[in-house]
Amino acid sequence: MSTIAFCQHALRREIAPPSVGSVQTRIATAARSLGWSYTRTRDAWYADPRISIRPEELFRVEAVSGLVYQARQEVRKNDDAIARATALLGGEDAHLVRSIVAAVRSALGIRNRA
Repeated sequence: MSTIAFCQHALRREIAPPSVGSVQTRIATAARSLGWSYTRTRDAWYADPRISIRPEELFRVEAVSGLVYQARQEVRKNDDAIARATALLGGEDAHLVRSIVAAVRSALGIRNRA
């Protein structure tokens, strides 16, 4: 799911559900909740392909909606697995640990995010 699709879902289901009222009222409610302009919120509401969601906007949507963006969950899960593997190998040679961690990252398709 793209960030704009995630935001659209969060806006429509969690931040401004149908019980709020008309679509215009729901967009205005979501804009107030997020601290965004009405126009920016409307563009996210309709998933306008011309916009992109900035990281701080995504964090705000997550905080207000209580949802977590799926890609972030996968990264956390992979980072936890790597941390556990590193902890298990903690007493071993540092070069060996780095090689194993690099192999695990490569196998999982994770790029170096230094």
